[in-house]
Amino acid sequence: MTNKTRSIGKLVVLKIGDGSFDQGFPVTLQIWEEGKSPSLEITGRLPPAPEILQSCQSWTTSYHSLGLPSRLEASVVQVTNVSKLERCYNAAQVLGDRLNAWLYSEPFRPIKEKLLEQLLPSDEIRLIIQTENSSLRRLPWHLWDVWERYSKAEIALSALKYEPVKGNPKAHQKVRILAIIGNSIGIDTEADQKLLEQLPDAQIKFLIEPKRQQVQQALWEQCWDILFFAGHSSSKNDRNTGHIYINKTDSLTINQLKFGLKRSIEKGLKIAIFNSCDGLGLASNLANLQIPQIIVMREPVPDRVSQEFLKYFLTAFARGQSFYLAVREARERLQGIEDEFPCATWLPIICQNPAAPPPTWKGLMMDNPVAPPPLPIPIPPPRLPKLSFIKVLVTSLVITCFLIVIQQLGLLQGLELKAFDHLINRRPAEFPDSRLIVVEVTEEDIKDQQSDLRPGTSLSDRSLKQLLEILNSSQAKVIGLDIHRDFPVAPDYQDLGTLLEQSENLVTVCKASNEDDPGISPPPEVPKQNLGFSDVVGDPDGVIRRHLLAFNPDPTSDCSASYALSTQLAMRYLLAKEISPTYTDQGYLQLGDVVFTPLTNHTGGYHKLDAWGHQIMLNYRFHKSPEDFVGQVTLSQVLNGKIDRDSFKGRIVLIGVTAPSREDYFFTPYSKGNTIDDQTPGVVLHAHMVSQIISAVLDQRPLIRDWPAWREVVWIWGWCLTAGLVCWRCKSDLRLGVLLLALSILYGSCLGLLKQGYWVPLVPSALAVVVIGGFIVLYDQPSPHPLKSVK
Repeated sequence: MTNKTRSIGKLVVLKIGDGSFDQGFPVTLQIWEEGKSPSLEITGRLPPAPEILQSCQSWTTSYHSLGLPSRLEASVVQVTNVSKLERCYNAAQVLGDRLNAWLYSEPFRPIKEKLLEQLLPSDEIRLIIQTENSSLRRLPWHLWDVWERYSKAEIALSALKYEPVKGNPKAHQKVRILAIIGNSIGIDTEADQKLLEQLPDAQIKFLIEPKRQQVQQALWEQCWDILFFAGHSSSKNDRNTGHIYINKTDSLTINQLKFGLKRSIEKGLKIAIFNSCDGLGLASNLANLQIPQIIVMREPVPDRVSQEFLKYFLTAFARGQSFYLAVREARERLQGIEDEFPCATWLPIICQNPAAPPPTWKGLMMDNPVAPPPLPIPIPPPRLPKLSFIKVLVTSLVITCFLIVIQQLGLLQGLELKAFDHLINRRPAEFPDSRLIVVEVTEEDIKDQQSDLRPGTSLSDRSLKQLLEILNSSQAKVIGLDIHRDFPVAPDYQDLGTLLEQSENLVTVCKASNEDDPGISPPPEVPKQNLGFSDVVGDPDGVIRRHLLAFNPDPTSDCSASYALSTQLAMRYLLAKEISPTYTDQGYLQLGDVVFTPLTNHTGGYHKLDAWGHQIMLNYRFHKSPEDFVGQVTLSQVLNGKIDRDSFKGRIVLIGVTAPSREDYFFTPYSKGNTIDDQTPGVVLHAHMVSQIISAVLDQRPLIRDWPAWREVVWIWGWCLTAGLVCWRCKSDLRLGVLLLALSILYGSCLGLLKQGYWVPLVPSALAVVVIGGFIVLYDQPSPHPLKSVK
């Protein structure tokens, strides 16, 4: 017992929407049996593949470079050589391989699998590629290896927009053919005429190199089933406008024949065959007129290739083969001459109006072709139950809980820190802090001291002695030396050693040691109570956002300072104003009415933070730049008497290096790039820290602090619920505007609160608004599931 598989006519449409090879294309697959309603629709995507376009252009260039005698507008014929042939073959192979790799990509896989599932090898298949993209139309879709298993399949091109063909032709006994033989310089059009004359049951009218009026008159006054053109033709570079050369002096565009062609279509024109070169532009114009079937050559076509194709097609079509299979048979038979004419099988292509059925030879005579399949009618998708207040409430709770979990896991920390930096940069400028001044050691200052400097240092003993004497005589309130000196004073400058040892208003620095860093010892002459550590704490991205006030040093470390340089300077300045440091019951540092609450493992956008020591957030002071909030003078200006000594009276003076060669620079929230110009000198960073402490105590300038965890949860949930309820209640076309408005208000609220010193969650709240808004929009959309019907 044998099981014979019945051949079934299938129409397969691939709709490729707007996109590009750099961004990808949306694709919709439709399959239905000829003459029936659509049985399946599914969506997919072709991913970005700029190499496809490059390979297609490379193949086109190599093909044109062959210089084959063709039916393109008259040009000089060049002789091909082996290297050009090989280049063309290789370019074709690369294009075919890349096209198949593209069509095997993961986003397109559901479409490919559905094709294999729905189609049988015995089915007669019409595959129509619907697209407006001229580059997609140029691709050799027949190379898709999926079609190797379908011997009765052929591919056609179509525009995305089409209309049913209107007309009421009368019955007739012969196939009526209007054959226009145009400019034939350099080509043999007589062979085309002989092939047409041999057709059975055909009534043919030849127009040999006609005038424009003759063509128009023939289209208007008589009825035709097939329009045939042989001669030279070409398309513009956009492949959207084609020209046919009707005689040696005149050419026409399809638009110039528009009304005559429309008249012929109304009278029954079914097929247009342009056995000429570079016809994609012609096909595009003809498709706009809704001609049912068109056959063109996609590239310049050699004379022999066009004649062989015409012979094979007309023979197969006239003996009863279907239109599509006749084209496939004729196209594949061209493979026998591809040793002389590379890629001949690539050239013929059908351009189809999907609303019209492909005719048969007998159908053209009887004017009774197979009824076209009905256009796909969308099946109303199942709708989800209507949203209610309870559903919005529950959804907001679920979204909030999910975001809180991923926030606590630290997955949002990077985004939250970047959002913090952004908000810091959006705060208004503040007045400079006149209580501080920086004496900077520049590259020029280092060069001026070169004869006195020890190797690797930036401030000589002589310069430091002179500077300290000037500052003391100027009655500077506190002096901070942010320059490491882990060596004793030179024997010639014992007076400097006395100054370092006995100056009560001088604080110098050392660097604490740890497992990875041996640290830097303090100046041997300076007593312990006049030391401050220079250590700062950076985030994983290298940005300084935190201020380390104090920590318990390692007993084995040479740097025994418990307080930071900034803390020491601020406390001594405040002590002169009768504000002494105290500690709360929790062990927190308090100066006046201000308690410096340390950071915890979960503070603001930080999660799983190593909050060692006594850390707080660093509230930078910004004037016109991160550096100009404090007055700055150079070492040479001070030593040469160019600075009024009253400039230092009663002020905190920081001495530090700003020379780039000493690499004492740090990234801050204000850094825009990765160069040293985007960084802040260490001495200015310490000035920010000193200014933060004394401004908080004396000016009530807020410190940056966070909310309790429960308040942050309520904040995130409140935004989620509010945005969800407003989106739920407003019209669907207003929802995008509502979401944008909610995000704008959220952004403004977070910026306003940061100005007041509160760092509240921006990223989780914004995600909550977007997610619940997207959920409500999608909930009210039709189901995205593909349309299916019973087979």
